[in-house]
Amino acid sequence: MKPEQIPVAQEGYPFIALFAFITLIMALLGLPGPALTALLLTVFSLYFFRDPVRIPPDEENTIICPADGTIILISEVTDERFFSGPCMKISIFMNVFNVHVNRIPLAATVEKIRFKPGKFYSADKSKAALHNEYCALFLKSSAGSPVTVVQVAGLIARRIVCRAEPGDMVRAGERYGLIRFGSRVDLYMPPGTQPSVSVKDKVRAGETVLARIVPPCAEVKS
Repeated sequence: MKPEQIPVAQEGYPFIALFAFITLIMALLGLPGPALTALLLTVFSLYFFRDPVRIPPDEENTIICPADGTIILISEVTDERFFSGPCMKISIFMNVFNVHVNRIPLAATVEKIRFKPGKFYSADKSKAALHNEYCALFLKSSAGSPVTVVQVAGLIARRIVCRAEPGDMVRAGERYGLIRFGSRVDLYMPPGTQPSVSVKDKVRAGETVLARIVPPCAEVKS
């Protein structure tokens, strides 16, 4: 796993430094209006890239939420890109005010990672799942349960960060990446998985239990 930084995600440092520098220059030039605007952008960048500590629940066979946001979909689907055969899908929409650091949903091994360039439709629309740029993290638990976590770019989000690497042994609730400036995360889980949330629920990465896996488990697509 590549190194991570807390309590502010390292991907935010360039934005914070840039706006802070502009704030200083505008203040030195005696331009209070632009200086205030730059200061507000600095504060917003600090807020957007915040990376709070989260303590995941210690429960077996649970799927922990990978992203802060709102549940927009819970459905049984078939999507051969991410799972072989029918599976349970849960989608989480993140707006610009949510924490954007993404977390691992269960203790597992990273089987592979697939990145695909694509479009940038609004992430809360159904066509975003089909056409938008994404990064899929294929996981398999020690019990053999396959779970795929998909970071989906959105209308404003144009940068997906995934620090995980194939072969990594990852922990439930561990930070592994983020999506910059609002988007969604989709989870594909074995058929028979029992959701613990409902559509429109607000959820927190690394803390909220999304679902519970019930054996037997389907095999992930290779």
